[in-house]
Amino acid sequence: MTQKFLPDGKVVPVTAVEAGPCTIVQLKGEKDGYQAVQVGFGQRKKIDKPLAGHLKGLPNFRYLREFRVDNTSGLERGKVFDVSSFKVGDILQVTATSKGKGFQGVVKRHGFHGSPKTHGHKDQLRMPGSIGSTDPARVFKGTRMAGRMGGDTVTVKNLELIEIDAENNLLYVTGAVPGARNAFVRILSSGDIVLMDKVVDKAETKSVEAKVATPAEVKEEPKVEVVEAEIKEEPKVETVVAETKAEEKQA
Repeated sequence: MTQKFLPDGKVVPVTAVEAGPCTIVQLKGEKDGYQAVQVGFGQRKKIDKPLAGHLKGLPNFRYLREFRVDNTSGLERGKVFDVSSFKVGDILQVTATSKGKGFQGVVKRHGFHGSPKTHGHKDQLRMPGSIGSTDPARVFKGTRMAGRMGGDTVTVKNLELIEIDAENNLLYVTGAVPGARNAFVRILSSGDIVLMDKVVDKAETKSVEAKVATPAEVKEEPKVEVVEAEIKEEPKVETVVAETKAEEKQA
């Protein structure tokens, strides 16, 4: 978390969230009975064979999540979108797994006040107290007691988007979001998905990773070499033009 200054001088606590870039992996429509888009984010080295078949031609994504949409027209497998789909002032809904806090008592887990801190209450300050009546001689289901706390799916609504850092794919959201640092979160907002021009390919991803790993490979730039080769082959067009002119003279 950090803070941002608004134009009126107010300081707002915000959470920096890295959003994307994400890649469209699958589109669902009439065959599935509903409209949805499956999105891939992050990468990992190894995946099992069924998932490799599902991601054929795409990188090995670490996370795959599905989002319901009203219409899948205009969307294409392999297309990429990033924070440009959001706008400052959007109201977001963030879902994530909360921090795990282990086994906790009723005071921390459920907000019990505990016993009075007076004479006659030795070692009873944070005790749960009575857990049921005598008549049924059992504990009712759902009774709030001590137990494991945290590690649950938590959704926080009505979070405002304060600022967008398009260069680093960062969203600055008001307040706190569920989860620890580097946790995986889902962000929902109303609006259209703005797709980028490029299409992700597994071969392109490998070449990019190689460039990042070894600076020597960055200078090679194989993509540029392919373009140069295509430019060198242009004299074929000139020969065709020359042949056409020759035919005109004969005529």
